[in-house]
Amino acid sequence: MNTKTTSTKAKNITRKGFLAGAGGALAGMMVPFRSVTAKNRQDEIPAGNSFLIKGGTVITMANGNSDAETADILVEGGIIREIAPHIESDAEVIEADGRIVMPGFVDTHRHMWQGALRNILPDGLLSDYMQVIGGARSVFRPEDVHTGNLLSALGAIDAGITTILDWSHISSTPEHSDAAIEALRDSGIRAVYAMGSGADNPRNRFPEDLRRVRRELVPSDEGLITLAIGAGINRSQWELARDVGARISVHVNGTGDLLPLADAMGPDVTCIHCCNLNEAEWELLAEKGTGVSIAAPVEMIMGHGIPPIQQTLYYGITASLSIDVETTVPGDMFGQMQSILTLQRMQILQRRRKGEENLPPLLTAKEVLKMATLNGALHNGLDHKTGTLEPGKRADIIMLNPNRVNVMPLNDPAGAVVTGMDRSNVEMVMIDGTIKKWKGELLFDDLVRLKEKAVSSQEYIYNKAGWS
Repeated sequence: MNTKTTSTKAKNITRKGFLAGAGGALAGMMVPFRSVTAKNRQDEIPAGNSFLIKGGTVITMANGNSDAETADILVEGGIIREIAPHIESDAEVIEADGRIVMPGFVDTHRHMWQGALRNILPDGLLSDYMQVIGGARSVFRPEDVHTGNLLSALGAIDAGITTILDWSHISSTPEHSDAAIEALRDSGIRAVYAMGSGADNPRNRFPEDLRRVRRELVPSDEGLITLAIGAGINRSQWELARDVGARISVHVNGTGDLLPLADAMGPDVTCIHCCNLNEAEWELLAEKGTGVSIAAPVEMIMGHGIPPIQQTLYYGITASLSIDVETTVPGDMFGQMQSILTLQRMQILQRRRKGEENLPPLLTAKEVLKMATLNGALHNGLDHKTGTLEPGKRADIIMLNPNRVNVMPLNDPAGAVVTGMDRSNVEMVMIDGTIKKWKGELLFDDLVRLKEKAVSSQEYIYNKAGWS
């Protein structure tokens, strides 16, 4: 890692130039977030809690199967009640003919509090990120955390991500933690709040404040918000998480770092990145049933190392996908899937060109789709609720339009989703039976006010961080 690199990109941006027209920078950021409030448009949005999604090309991902078939889906009270070739019901019909219907994408690791700093380090290395964003962490107020989380959550919904793990290492005070959770609730996304460390100050209560959060804010894992800890490689933190019934999410990118905690590894732990693990660590993860969250674009751009796709395949370790930081990469799952498919195949085909034999199989689009849905739900501890479309699971459903010019005509549904689509193809998003995006438009009534708050937060952070 090049620790000498400095953040010239951030330092050379003046606050005046960057904010010159909040209408410029923020309007561009907010383009996908179109509010639907006019009465004539509201009347078109299906209401109630019973829906019959009719005639779609359905990819259920049940048992990891990404094959498609034409089917109807009956949703009642936020639950998928039935999936069949033809269903008769009095529920309000959502016509899905010519559309792909599938489970929402699942992100297993994103630092959502940085939402107002999207794209600030497009060329940044990990050392730049640690210097710039790490240095600014101490200036964030609870209201800045709320704004960042809400922006990031709405951007995820707009891109068809229905479940997200918020790796919230901004718990500088209890109020910061409360603001992060409040924003997740305000967005309506299904989220795992992974409480992490924050800036050093006398009011920092991490990690012990996890007990208060469990007691007062997330008393059970039955609702849309569930609980985890954004932990270090730290035995006491892991013990605390297990004591309150929270999952463990941990960044791991060294060589041999996990071995001292070998006896504490388990299926309730998800290890992030893992680009530089040694053979003993890979064997440990496989033995303990511990998953790996890969953030391939960030890992390649910022210098973490080569994303360990092949290692997870070789050792039979479940891999999920995550955005990581929107300061450097887009917040959608389409780019993640494309990077995973492209990188693994490039590596294997390069070895083939060199004359190697008995090579591992090439990754397929269908396998990548599983990483972005079912595997993510498993790592977030929510595979009993989401990640597949099956009767009894919560209705976290997206409807994708393959008739747009970037995809049409449709040939292979899974291939179209993984290799051809982007957020413009996300036509409908349903979370827990509630429609959050309809006909390509995000359903959030206060986007104008949110834009104002984002600009204000952005300006405050720039001023306090001394970025000029």
